[in-house]
Amino acid sequence: MSATGASSKKSRKIEGSSSTGDIDENSRDFDPETQKSLEEIDACQNEIDALNEKASEEILKVEQKYNKLRKPFFDKRNDLIEKIPNFWVTAFVNHPQISAILDEEEEECLHFMCKLEVEEFEDIKSGYRIKFFFDENPYFENNVIVKEFHLGSSGDPASHSTTIKWKNGMDLTKKQKERQAQMKNSQKRRHELPRTFFLWFSDHGDASADDIAEVIKDDMWPNPLQYFLVPDIEVENGLDDDESDDDEVDDSAVVEEEGKDEEDAEDEEEGEDDIDEEEAYEEGEEEGGKGE
Repeated sequence: MSATGASSKKSRKIEGSSSTGDIDENSRDFDPETQKSLEEIDACQNEIDALNEKASEEILKVEQKYNKLRKPFFDKRNDLIEKIPNFWVTAFVNHPQISAILDEEEEECLHFMCKLEVEEFEDIKSGYRIKFFFDENPYFENNVIVKEFHLGSSGDPASHSTTIKWKNGMDLTKKQKERQAQMKNSQKRRHELPRTFFLWFSDHGDASADDIAEVIKDDMWPNPLQYFLVPDIEVENGLDDDESDDDEVDDSAVVEEEGKDEEDAEDEEEGEDDIDEEEAYEEGEEEGGKGE
């Protein structure tokens, strides 16, 4: 029997083993020592799987515990944020992934956003909801709009969102869809059509791979302050570096100028020495001629 044949046969034996620790009858073709080792490995794997399942349950309990502990601080933070004008729109605009889907009109609309909340369901693995709170505004009637994601093991992942009650002539999604229709008519390919914030909000495609929702839940919500302060942080870090670079350039320029001045001075001294030597030589020749 070739090595390849033996390898494929062993592969079939291992695949035939059950998850309960019972080895398929075909595995009796293994020699007794290998058979015993396979059974022990299978038993170990069952123990590992059981511990992994228990660990997941314990981690879930810890997450639920700390979600409750964090909530008062999230609430306090939101109360403080409401005192700062344009906090959320500034944080959204400064976030590279969220700003990429904001058009100018949507940015204007988000100036009326006063609060953001992310709530995970009691069973964290089953999903979460994102709440956007708004002051009275010229765009829609809702005080709060919500997008929920249901990711539980029962059924396919799904999402649904609040129906936005747009005021007359202010439906930003309608305007964007009209622009997209114009772009299609101009033979633009579909993947080039821009996605916008409110189109994302009303989109319920693949709920398990919603990158914007994940960014808001896992990046923006845990620490929005870092994005609100982005320009100040860039100024503190960037301008200082630029100034130091300018200083280095100026210093190097000064050194180069000083070096050039020294070289020019040396060249002048050498030139004067050469002239003095020539004059001395000519005087010597004249005196020699007189002596003759």
